[in-house]
Amino acid sequence: MTEAIRAAVFDELAAVGYGRMSIEAVARRAGVGKTAVYRRWPSKLQMVIDVVSDVVGYDVPAPDTGSLRGDVRMILDIAARALRHPLAGQIVPDLLAEAARTPDIARTLERALRDTQRGLGEAIVAAAVTRGEVGPATDAGMALDLALGPLYWHIAVLREPVTKSYLDRLADTVATALAVPRPPRAADEAH
Repeated sequence: MTEAIRAAVFDELAAVGYGRMSIEAVARRAGVGKTAVYRRWPSKLQMVIDVVSDVVGYDVPAPDTGSLRGDVRMILDIAARALRHPLAGQIVPDLLAEAARTPDIARTLERALRDTQRGLGEAIVAAAVTRGEVGPATDAGMALDLALGPLYWHIAVLREPVTKSYLDRLADTVATALAVPRPPRAADEAH
């Protein structure tokens, strides 16, 4: 029954947004009585925070493709799939707007996203440092910001389609921006 309620929370958020959502509507959508919802969550805010935290904080395993570019490309694929999901396209902008008005939602989103991003960034950068692709002082958070910021902008703000070519170019750009500069070759110095 809890899964039905959780699904109903997302469906209701997508349909009417946080501001117009009610526990009664979630219960109706889930096919349960409102007391079943209130037994789990004392308020709409707690219900949304709990349900969203589970999804936002979902542990995505860090890819290990053998290259920084490959790892970034895989993260971009995962994030693009998530952001293109019809519910995410409606819910994410609404929750970000609500976060500006509701400090509890803002803290929950920040904590869950920051922790998830930090773990992924650290694993990807650590592997790239080991392979000599980036320097040891590379900022892991900044590395993922460089990849995910433009992707979010492209999908959520511009609402442009995301093509394989776009993801390839973005992965190339991020990997190039983070790469350790190579010393010039002797032939290059002669010119």
